[in-house]
Amino acid sequence: MKLFPKEIDFFEIFDKTSQNLTKAATLLVSLMENFDNLEARAKEIHEIEQDSDMLTHDIMKKLNKTFITPIDREDLYNLASRLDDVIDLIWAAVDRIAVFKLKEPTKEGIAMSKDLLTTAEVMHKAIKELKEKNYSHVQEHCIEINRLENRIDRGFRDALGRLFDEIKDPILIIKWKEIYEHLEDASDRCEDVANVLEAIVLKYA
Repeated sequence: MKLFPKEIDFFEIFDKTSQNLTKAATLLVSLMENFDNLEARAKEIHEIEQDSDMLTHDIMKKLNKTFITPIDREDLYNLASRLDDVIDLIWAAVDRIAVFKLKEPTKEGIAMSKDLLTTAEVMHKAIKELKEKNYSHVQEHCIEINRLENRIDRGFRDALGRLFDEIKDPILIIKWKEIYEHLEDASDRCEDVANVLEAIVLKYA
């Protein structure tokens, strides 16, 4: 038994998780733009979600076994949880699209999905900068994440307005409202990621 175990690279696991998040968001946009093979596309995103769950469990397990961590345990835990939440909500939106057997996308759904993908890409950059301790760059990315979250919030409000103004089928309104809510919630969790990153920067910059 080693007295001093090998240091665990938590940032490598976060990098893999944020890559998975970007993949899931990319597939979400592709689904929204093409709206075909919904079950197959949903399955592909579900596999990414399952892989991300394993990465999150791996982080939690390693946290329990590690005496010294690169940043506070609470911050590592919160970052892992919030990233996992974003992927879970993307999967939830896609799952509902498949379950509801929707026939065509909406321009608002496409726009929200594209903004979510952009947010995922920025978060991936922020995590890379955090590993390199480029704290000023991390803050810049967090500001952009917050800007995108506000944009998705506005898109969500516009999407709801159009649903109730233009869609006559009440069941279709209920279906798309739930999907929009999952996308908006995913954006909120992205903002939570930014808040965790900013808290880390304030501690260590």
